[in-house]
Amino acid sequence: MVENKRFDPKNADKLMSKKRKAELQPEKIIDEHLNVNKADKVADLGAGPGLFTIPIAKLTESDVYAVDIEPEMLERLKGNAERENIENIKLIVSDLENIKLADHSVTRVLNTFVIHEVTDINQAIYEMKRILKPGGYLLLVDWEAVETESGPPLEIRIPSKEMDNLLKENGFNTELFYIDSEHYAIKARKGERIN
Repeated sequence: MVENKRFDPKNADKLMSKKRKAELQPEKIIDEHLNVNKADKVADLGAGPGLFTIPIAKLTESDVYAVDIEPEMLERLKGNAERENIENIKLIVSDLENIKLADHSVTRVLNTFVIHEVTDINQAIYEMKRILKPGGYLLLVDWEAVETESGPPLEIRIPSKEMDNLLKENGFNTELFYIDSEHYAIKARKGERIN
């Protein structure tokens, strides 16, 4: 049993390294799968120091909500955004099981490499659905449940098919695909009805 599933903020520099950017290609993932336009309000859940938040903020003229449970991570994101003269990022200290955003307040939700850290995954999915506007969608990216040299311990990873089923059970229409042998992504659209 893993005692603490949460990423240590002291290692935040690893999250913004050139090597990680080259491996994950955040701009490509955002461009091909999140489809952000100038009017989209986006919540980046588990934003960390801004690997995905900063490229998203460059694509929209609306607010981008950077949500993270660790204030230290958000402070690093703030510094990274200031260096790039980005002013549309709003920092929110919050866990993902009780997201401090209003109902139906965003058109896009991004959740990258953090769902495996959540204690109550169904509650986190409920919260993602709650903050999304009808017709909006979630892009969830995480580690496949396979042994790899880097990433979280295998025992806390959620297999892609299990995650896909959880999203379907919570009322999302999903499309599961693989970024590479170690990472999967699920594009999950919220129905038009408000529920």
